[in-house]
Amino acid sequence: MAVREIRLFGDPVLKTATEPILEFSESVKSLISDLEQTTAIAGRAGVAANQIGVSLRAFGYHVDGVVGHLINPEILEKSGELVELDEGCLSLPEIWSKTPRYTKVKIRGQTVTGEVLEIQAEGLLAQVFQHEVDHLDGLVYLDRLNAQERKVCMEALRQTSWFMRD
Repeated sequence: MAVREIRLFGDPVLKTATEPILEFSESVKSLISDLEQTTAIAGRAGVAANQIGVSLRAFGYHVDGVVGHLINPEILEKSGELVELDEGCLSLPEIWSKTPRYTKVKIRGQTVTGEVLEIQAEGLLAQVFQHEVDHLDGLVYLDRLNAQERKVCMEALRQTSWFMRD
């Protein structure tokens, strides 16, 4: 149980769809604890398991003072308006862009005890849920941008001190 290091853009684990969690073992409880601790740091809203190098379908979130998690999440419904929201990512530090997200979502997932939850979310929580499920599907928010916006972000990315260059 610890705060884990965040994998950065360019790491193949971030572009690989995660595997569902089928058994709620001690190792899964440890993973969830690590995700919640890693997410609970001020300024963080969510961390997906693959962002800490674990290719399993789970994420932790920290929104409006509430720290939680979802295992095997699936977005059941997106509704409200599709709006362009400022979005960044711990795996892409220093890079922000307006990203299209729905203002409301209905999501289903499980807790660490296997309990099934359905959550109606709006605002920042809806944005976080969409962002983290994208991670679990092997996407980063850059994949949601139009070609011109993505080009601008990729140029900014090349200027960062952390980006892996060949």
